[in-house]
Amino acid sequence: MTELILTAIGAAIVNNVVLSQFLGICPFLGVSKKVDTAAGMGAAVIFVTSLAAFVTGMIYKFILDPADIQYLQTIVFIVVIAALVQFVEMFLKKFMHALYESLGVYLPLITTNCAVLGVALNSVTYGYGILKTVVYGFSTAFGFFIAIVIMAGLREKIEYNDVPEPFKGSAIVLVTAGLMSIAFFGFSGVI
Repeated sequence: MTELILTAIGAAIVNNVVLSQFLGICPFLGVSKKVDTAAGMGAAVIFVTSLAAFVTGMIYKFILDPADIQYLQTIVFIVVIAALVQFVEMFLKKFMHALYESLGVYLPLITTNCAVLGVALNSVTYGYGILKTVVYGFSTAFGFFIAIVIMAGLREKIEYNDVPEPFKGSAIVLVTAGLMSIAFFGFSGVI
């Protein structure tokens, strides 16, 4: 149990997927303009990543590894992730249309979000079992959620500040992301 808790804290905070591994930067920068949209994207990533971690872990353990076709893992994982994203997209379109509209093009980008694929590939590389893979997947996605919501909150506050002309737009967003990364680096001694 202690090992699972350490894995969860490590994946969510210490080795945050966005701020220390630099995976998932596209949706992190693109969808973090408003907190509610960022939270919706974070929730969608949590769902897709957790489910993808479970499904890809099962496929690897019970199909790819026994059949000695591990070399197909990347292709299989991408197909699984794409199918899960389509499921989430259809669900949001039917039941949460406002969130679906606000996420726009970034929702299908979860398919190509390297953070989701990174979780699946890292789980295999680290030799995690199914339970640890799911904990790692959920925690990594929760870390993404934390980072994107904090960034959205900061960006909303920056809108009302007097930013020097050279730093307006993308420049101040990248500086903010860099400062957040430095702040999260402070957690590196925790585990």
